[in-house]
Amino acid sequence: MANAPMNEPARIDVERLLQQQEETSPAERAGEIAALLPRGVMFATPVTVSGEPARPPDEEWALTSAWPYRDETATGTAAVYYGAGHTRLTRPMIFADGFSYGPSDLAGLWTHLNTPYSPSGERLLDQLLAAGVDVVLLGFDVRHTYIQANAGVAVSCVRQAITRRQGSAPLIVGGVSMGGVVTRYALAAMEDAGEDHQTATYLSYDSPHNGAWIPLILQQLAYFSERLSPPEPGTPGQAGLIKSPAAQQLLWGWVEKTGYSGPVATASPLRQEFLADLEKLGWFPSEPRKLGVVNGTGDGTGLGVTPGEQVFEWSRLGGLVGATVRIQPAYGDRQHVGGMRAVPLWASKSYTTRVAPFDGAPGGTLASYGMLAEKLGVEIDDRHREVCFVPSVSAAALKYDPVGWPVDLHTDLSTLPGGSSHLNDFRCDVTNSAHGTVTRTLAEWILAQLTG
Repeated sequence: MANAPMNEPARIDVERLLQQQEETSPAERAGEIAALLPRGVMFATPVTVSGEPARPPDEEWALTSAWPYRDETATGTAAVYYGAGHTRLTRPMIFADGFSYGPSDLAGLWTHLNTPYSPSGERLLDQLLAAGVDVVLLGFDVRHTYIQANAGVAVSCVRQAITRRQGSAPLIVGGVSMGGVVTRYALAAMEDAGEDHQTATYLSYDSPHNGAWIPLILQQLAYFSERLSPPEPGTPGQAGLIKSPAAQQLLWGWVEKTGYSGPVATASPLRQEFLADLEKLGWFPSEPRKLGVVNGTGDGTGLGVTPGEQVFEWSRLGGLVGATVRIQPAYGDRQHVGGMRAVPLWASKSYTTRVAPFDGAPGGTLASYGMLAEKLGVEIDDRHREVCFVPSVSAAALKYDPVGWPVDLHTDLSTLPGGSSHLNDFRCDVTNSAHGTVTRTLAEWILAQLTG
């Protein structure tokens, strides 16, 4: 699939269909509308999965960030599991939690990463421990805060591991999803400050090095739902994750409200600042061997969705409340991507221009449309439930402008010349698997790299 010219920035435009957008509604109508809309933080994905309970850790470390960021000092926890034959920390592998709302669930993260990945029951963490690797799972008390703030927690974890380590075995440091970006920043910042992180290997697991994707129309729907069905005081709203600093820094395209019209790749100054910070640090740490695994395919095979096709039409109260949702169209000018209404409060249609067809790109998938459809009680085609969240070209850390994205999403990564990635080596999955899922292909590659 050829890439479209990106001379002008990608953008979204909202056409308001009511002459006057009323700010209030009769209490009875407002209550009816609120009862129809989803509750809870949209797109927040609890990591806990079914399976055997997590092994109790041998140690736990309470961690405070090595630095404040924007007057915030982040905190976190590390759960330490000794490798076979060890009674103290000896060969540490720090692996950080990923992107979602609220605090990390380290027991759930253990279960997720240690779920059997083959019919014969192999488990990645068990195999690492059996090979003598001490696993240190790093969690954050506020996963959705600034990446720079949580990177300070990762620095404290590295320092703690060096202090507690018996012997001089070099560290392995990385993480899943955003955790790989947090630790990337942490190691690069330590190098920039002249501090020895004693890390020989960096490992990212489907990390959005150049950005992640949540459909723009779904971001707008989160704001729409929160505005018309406000959360209880002291609790996060439906758009809590989308509005968070981490989302603004990680998402390639971001919108600030339902009615926002304008550029999407530069909509948040937080992303611009974060990318500028990374550039000052040299993008990646230079000292470790840099490895990565990608939940998406590497041969350019995407997902079976057609740009612009309708995902669902949701309608209630005789059509006065509803939403139209379409798969992200491919480039073009003013491509209809959906709309929403709650008459007399709001009615609009949304159009995107020069936005790439991210939904169908090769990459680690997220049930973006599926989660919303379940909350609204509408049926959708199975093909639409999970779409791309972290494109393969992003998780593989290809060298391209992370704002303009002048890259073919369906690039066959096996044909690229050496030096095309910021990573020294990476491995893609054989299919487009769920973001952050441990699969046989990726687990076996990691084990060969770390224990072979």
